[in-house]
Amino acid sequence: MSNMIEISHLSKRFGDVKAVQDLSFRVREGELFAFLGINGAGKSTTINIICGQLVKDAGTVQIGGMELEQNLDQIKKSLGVVFQNSVLDKDLSVQDNLCSRAALYGITGEAFQKRLSELARLLEFEDLLKRTIGKLSGGQRRRIDIARALLNRPKLLILDEPTTGLDPQTRSTLWRVIGDLRKRENMTVFLTTHYMEETADADYVVILDSGRIAAEGTPLELKNTYTGDFITIYGIEEADVRRFGAEYEPIRDAFRISVPNTAAATELILQYPEIFRDYEITKGKMDDVFLTVTGKKLTGGVEK
Repeated sequence: MSNMIEISHLSKRFGDVKAVQDLSFRVREGELFAFLGINGAGKSTTINIICGQLVKDAGTVQIGGMELEQNLDQIKKSLGVVFQNSVLDKDLSVQDNLCSRAALYGITGEAFQKRLSELARLLEFEDLLKRTIGKLSGGQRRRIDIARALLNRPKLLILDEPTTGLDPQTRSTLWRVIGDLRKRENMTVFLTTHYMEETADADYVVILDSGRIAAEGTPLELKNTYTGDFITIYGIEEADVRRFGAEYEPIRDAFRISVPNTAAATELILQYPEIFRDYEITKGKMDDVFLTVTGKKLTGGVEK
């Protein structure tokens, strides 16, 4: 599998602020890559460099095997970007917004109508084509933002916090469409998000802190490294839980015990088989990983 993005020793500063410091990572073709960090960690700076909107100070950036600076126009044709804030014209209709964007890629006439019909069906906005953007709800607008980014069948789709503030149904629709396109067209997805559950299905995760990589790996690798496991036991007395000598907390109808890893959980179960009649073992969550790595919570981009 080849690399869609190769970034080596990337640096960018704004005055005295080092926004990105000696950043190196790879994004494999066709994978879902999650790029995490609170606001100010360097995510947007990196994305703006990849999109050609910012000039780097040092390092190299390759997209699809091509050097970014020497092949910017060609690379842009293979990119789709969904920015944090909508870039649609509020006074134009959905169809006119998408028509003007498609024309930039040379998609006009019958070819545009065919692509518009495909995307309207996929993203469920067939009944919105004549409506002006300004009269749409936030969820409806986001669907059009996604459609705008998919007009040119991008090889690389950059999603910068695409589902912030959306209702669960719209979020589910967007992820279903994106997952389907990844499978059918081998599209690479570069994601930043504040919904940590969306990173659980990522192929690879990079966590940024102050412009540097603080941790990276698959979700499973990160959870195994930075969090423990939890055993939830139902239908027992607190006196039984105390016998384990482990940290625990009472929850509704059960007790949740913290253990370092799955091996420790197995050892506990074998030691006290009479207690473990109704239980489940779960891994720590990506929220726990992020908090352990950075000491910060990722919630709406605000450090807490």
